Amino acid sequence: MTRISSEECATRLRAIPVLTGPTGVGKTALSLDLAEHIDAEILSADSRQVFRELTIGTAKPGAKELARIPHHFINERSLGEPFSAGIFAEEAEVRMRDIMRRGRVPLVVGGSTLYLQALLHGLADIPPVEPTVREQVEQRLRHEGAERLYRELQTIDPAAAATMDPTKTQRLVRALEVYYGTGQPISSYHETKKPRPFSFRTVVLYRDREELYRRIEQRVDEMLADGLLDEVRGLLERGADPGLNALQTIGYQEPIRFLRGEINYDEMVRLLKRNSRRYAKRQLTWFRRFPEYVWMDANSPDLAHRLIDFFCS
Repeated sequence: MTRISSEECATRLRAIPVLTGPTGVGKTALSLDLAEHIDAEILSADSRQVFRELTIGTAKPGAKELARIPHHFINERSLGEPFSAGIFAEEAEVRMRDIMRRGRVPLVVGGSTLYLQALLHGLADIPPVEPTVREQVEQRLRHEGAERLYRELQTIDPAAAATMDPTKTQRLVRALEVYYGTGQPISSYHETKKPRPFSFRTVVLYRDREELYRRIEQRVDEMLADGLLDEVRGLLERGADPGLNALQTIGYQEPIRFLRGEINYDEMVRLLKRNSRRYAKRQLTWFRRFPEYVWMDANSPDLAHRLIDFFCS
């Protein structure tokens, strides 16, 4: 591949490049090659890779990958430290300016849809809600379960429910909290967001569904072989709160249930694979909401050239 200088790419750059796609599609390997050829620094749009304690279950880049290309939002927080989509977007904007000031290219890579929403499209300006409303919703969550509350949200705010992972209860609670606290569905507030300070060009990587699911299931097997259970067991032994939002996610909630004796090993593996496949499906649904996103086949033999042409021309 012909190497393009950062100065040349930066000169041609019409907008900040974003490389996204569903879990397991192959974003990490491709992003490293792309970043190397355009002299970019990678900003990870992943809600969990920012935590130092979470490695195997987040498919975090390894030491060699991190040494190869400068990364941002990897291993920068400890579990329990505050981090959110809003914080990510604010910090990412500061870092993108700094990267461009240094003559390099900021490359956003990741598939956490709420983080991409915050950075690329902005978050809604929602009025404050009385704390008692949230407490009531959280109490209902404990007694009625996430499934029932998600069905309720599908009725009162189907637009918000369609973009949501039902297993990520923080967003579910927030949506219901806003509805019962303001009288308006949370999706209605997303229609009045502030303009973004940057322009972005977004590529969504995709694969044939059967191939994608096969890759996802293989990655689950590899995570388990690499010591996922030991990672989760160590977290619990060191006193990590299983109720933390970062641990109430796919890849951690299933091993926690197994280690607590709630499910057997085979059921844990089945749930890990099923929940990961379902997550990929929800990601793809979210990406399709934006007609400006450009879709590219991850199996394309000239993909790297196409990405450079797209981002730097």
